[in-house]
Amino acid sequence: MAGIVVGTMAIIIIVSVLNGFTDLIGMFYSDFDPDIKITSVEGKMFDPNTIDTEQLKSIPGVISYAGVIEEIAMLRYGKRQYPATIKGVPDNYTSYTNIDKLLIEGDYYLEKDGINYAVIGRGVANNLGVGISFLDPLHVYVPKKGKHVSLNPSRSFNHNYLYPSAVFAVLEDVDAKYILVSKQFAAEIFESKNSISAIELALSPEADVKSTQKKVQELLGKGFHVKNKPQQHDLVFKTMKSEKWAVYFILVFILLLASGNMIGNLTMLYIDKKEDISILKSMGLHVQQINRIFLYEGWLISLTGGLIGTLLGVLVCWLQITFELVKLPGAGGSFVISAYPVHIIFSDIVLAFFAVFIIGFLASWYPVKFMSQKQLSTANIN
Repeated sequence: MAGIVVGTMAIIIIVSVLNGFTDLIGMFYSDFDPDIKITSVEGKMFDPNTIDTEQLKSIPGVISYAGVIEEIAMLRYGKRQYPATIKGVPDNYTSYTNIDKLLIEGDYYLEKDGINYAVIGRGVANNLGVGISFLDPLHVYVPKKGKHVSLNPSRSFNHNYLYPSAVFAVLEDVDAKYILVSKQFAAEIFESKNSISAIELALSPEADVKSTQKKVQELLGKGFHVKNKPQQHDLVFKTMKSEKWAVYFILVFILLLASGNMIGNLTMLYIDKKEDISILKSMGLHVQQINRIFLYEGWLISLTGGLIGTLLGVLVCWLQITFELVKLPGAGGSFVISAYPVHIIFSDIVLAFFAVFIIGFLASWYPVKFMSQKQLSTANIN
């Protein structure tokens, strides 16, 4: 029973911690990403005039609309070079994202006194060795559209420069990829004219995301991808979900090994009670009734252990959420959280208890089935 208790606790606690880390990563992405992002199925850019933007804005729940431009460019600062994704955003970008919360240095502005500025991801800034207090500009190079044949390679590139106004930090895959610039700057250097890369929508807090997403998809048709926040980072969340299931099955396997003790105990009990079985049988008790005695004992062990383990696992998770008993190693101000995050999901508790029930049933049924055929036949001979 103790082995089942510990195994059940381990499933609930570890899976809940994985849920906590998933929520934490989702929170970071939530501050940077829009509620709904619309991109073209074919090509990097599209003309927003090809869709009914007014009808799109009038969908219930949509409170903000913004067209953005995203393209890769080569950045140079001093002798260092680094490819990054330039995201040209409109003036209302701060109204539908929490970019201000993500700034670790400087202030958010993309144009000031006729000078272009950029808000740079921490990973990009580290790779280029750039800071907001430096006086040298950040140079941006983008290949010109169309074919350009020239003896001077520099004429094949659009070139402009920016000054960093702030540095933001989200997660490594975002920090090392993006810099934010004004939409006008991005349109000029990428020669996009009226085309945009994506439409970003912000929804009201009470809006149903899935319902609104479905309405947007119906309006735009199959020519556009309409993604909510988790879908904008499919690979990350699918990987974390796969890790969660992998851990779950590994712990279930460990629980299965722990149930081997119960198989051994029931087998030895059957052998030890050989004489009692003979007496019960001579008194008229059927084989099935004798088997149920041992079967119910195995179920009682597994279900009691599973119930105690579930309660203790939930209790440990609650204590961690309330009192943050287990701290993150090295968390001393540089981390957003100081202790392991935990999120209890009821379906995970049900799955853990279901696994205990199935394993307990099999661990009880097998020795009873095997020993009854052997021992009861011996009891008949005696």
